[in-house]
Amino acid sequence: MIAQLAEIFFNVITPVFALVLIGYLAGPRLGLQARTLSRYAYFILIPCFVFNVIATAEFDLGVAGRMVAFILLVELACAALGFAIAKLLRRTAEMTAAYVLIATFGNVGNFGLPLIEFRLGSEALLPATIYFLAIVVIAFVIGVGVANWTSGGSLAAITAVLKTPALIAIVPAALVNGLGLETPLLVSRTTGLLGAAMVPTMLVALGVQLAEVKQIRLSADVWISSAVRLLGGAALALLIVVPFGLTGVERGAGIFQAAMPTAVLASIIAMEYKLLPDFVTTVVLFSTVASVITLTLLLAFV
Repeated sequence: MIAQLAEIFFNVITPVFALVLIGYLAGPRLGLQARTLSRYAYFILIPCFVFNVIATAEFDLGVAGRMVAFILLVELACAALGFAIAKLLRRTAEMTAAYVLIATFGNVGNFGLPLIEFRLGSEALLPATIYFLAIVVIAFVIGVGVANWTSGGSLAAITAVLKTPALIAIVPAALVNGLGLETPLLVSRTTGLLGAAMVPTMLVALGVQLAEVKQIRLSADVWISSAVRLLGGAALALLIVVPFGLTGVERGAGIFQAAMPTAVLASIIAMEYKLLPDFVTTVVLFSTVASVITLTLLLAFV
């Protein structure tokens, strides 16, 4: 068992964290801007990656439907767990909303996709991508919703989710796939090169973003909310997956995606809506570091 844990740590976890560390160290020294790298990945690299995966994939629509239903239920359960624990601790409305945001917004892109591919193989990349897209939509809706709830703002901002570049890329990709069309070589090679750059760029960007965190204060709420995301997400996914009849890479990818640390996007939403941004950003950093242990164990035993 020790040998298996060591193998997963060095061959699955370490390569991912190595790129984050490169961004963390190189960002301040080279004057790299996290916003520029993130926007480049968000608007260009991710849509190209999604287009390539969906356009060339062979998958069962019934299975895909069960996967989306499964991860939707997991996300709602995570939100409910975060809300319940915050209420049990008698936290303020702002802190309760932050708990919910942290509980639902996992880093399923930067971390989830490469970790799942390294652990389960390239055949797991399609289900991991389906989970990635579904979680991003659900987390945005829940995250923006609770942020507006505390500020009294309009929920109309949730409609901005529909303008997400990755989701827009699904439309032409689904048409190409569904109609059996052949993508022009120029397009497939261009999007292929850009899509291949997505994961390393996002990991380096994450390191640069974490390097920009100015103040670290590990309060009890940081520990508890991180545990809800890392441990609660995994436990809920293990329980909820049973009735959906998912097996193999579809099951493994869903459980792993549910256990990822809190995404940097959560801190962006917190800053945008003034929802305890320092606290949420600290949780992003702490849960990312803590996930070295939790993900190593999960990848070994599931």
